[in-house]
Amino acid sequence: MNQVTQTEATPKPVRMKPPPPITLTERAADRVRELIAKATKPVLGLRVGVKAKGCSGMSYVVEYAEERRKFEDMVEQHGVKLFIDPTAVMYLLGSELDYREDKLESGFVFTNPNEKGRCGCGESFTI
Repeated sequence: MNQVTQTEATPKPVRMKPPPPITLTERAADRVRELIAKATKPVLGLRVGVKAKGCSGMSYVVEYAEERRKFEDMVEQHGVKLFIDPTAVMYLLGSELDYREDKLESGFVFTNPNEKGRCGCGESFTI
């Protein structure tokens, strides 16, 4: 009589990859590519983070990423890389980074489901 061991009888559960902490729209990716092409130094992508600043308490930070720092998450979408500051991940979970341009202003725009409010000028937010 053949005995079946526990590992043979029970298939291993498949681990699903968690969703990225932040997603990137095509418009934002196009703008990132433009910025990287204009950079004066070699750039891998953009780094996004959050700093304590502004009248609501927190502000988004977007800067060139010349290297991947220790403990940073990296999101690659539409052919560009975003590096997420490890201290900002919990504030950015589920967010989307877009780029908008109109007659009066242009810039990266965060749609963050964790935001509870924004200041009147839109430069800072609260969670």
